[in-house]
Amino acid sequence: MNELTLKGALGGLLGTALAVAPVTHAQGSKALSQRSGVTSKDLIVREVDGINNLEFIVIDVSYEPGGINPLHRHPAAVTFYVISGTPVFQEKGKEPVTLKPGDSLLVPAGTIHSHWNPSKTEGVRWLEFIATEKGKGKAIRLPLE
Repeated sequence: MNELTLKGALGGLLGTALAVAPVTHAQGSKALSQRSGVTSKDLIVREVDGINNLEFIVIDVSYEPGGINPLHRHPAAVTFYVISGTPVFQEKGKEPVTLKPGDSLLVPAGTIHSHWNPSKTEGVRWLEFIATEKGKGKAIRLPLE
């Protein structure tokens, strides 16, 4: 399977991605360096048949009210699919984007961003879809600026 076929397969699986790259978010005046109020569970981690050193990962992510995942980047592109709640995504240096259930968001590899749940009462849940080289990791935390 070549790169274009893989991209087409992922696109078909996820539907049309919302072409909004998400983030700098600070609660109050103090920026956070670690995620807070966020839990995740790997649903699928498997090698892609016929392609050496490539794996496909699906992660189920939940945010408590007020949960945040501060500035970070991913070594591979990630597509988010919102199941419930209204998360906010923000690419560094750009305006925040609020999503709703059924929305998807493609974040290109290396994009510095953050996401959070602005609700004080409602949780957020989404799925993350990643195709990456084995062992590259899912996310890379960034130091506070």
